[in-house]
Amino acid sequence: QAQLMESGGGLVQAGGSLRLSCVSSGMFASIEHMPMGWYRQAPGKQRELVATIFTGGAAVYGDSVEGRFTASRDNAQNTIYLQMNEVRPEDTGVYYCSAGQRYSYSTGDYWGQGTQVTVSS
Repeated sequence: QAQLMESGGGLVQAGGSLRLSCVSSGMFASIEHMPMGWYRQAPGKQRELVATIFTGGAAVYGDSVEGRFTASRDNAQNTIYLQMNEVRPEDTGVYYCSAGQRYSYSTGDYWGQGTQVTVSS
């Protein structure tokens, strides 16, 4: 199965930018045919979907990040990215990378450990 590892989190001021990465490794590392996604969980809140990026590169976003965040993927590097622009304090949380089964259209089958993003006001 895919093993996912996020990186790129940290502390950023409101209005700034941050880029997260998620690398797939292990015996079945290839993400070429896997839907991939970004989720986040703020303290005291449920995990929410940030973005899903499908195998062809098309992406859909949660309402709260639409127009500010951009998800992308590099299948050759088994890596996905989340470019976060114009960040807000409410974007604070642990960001998780997730993958779905090959040839499916939903994520949530595999998870990374998460990376903390903190936005200061």
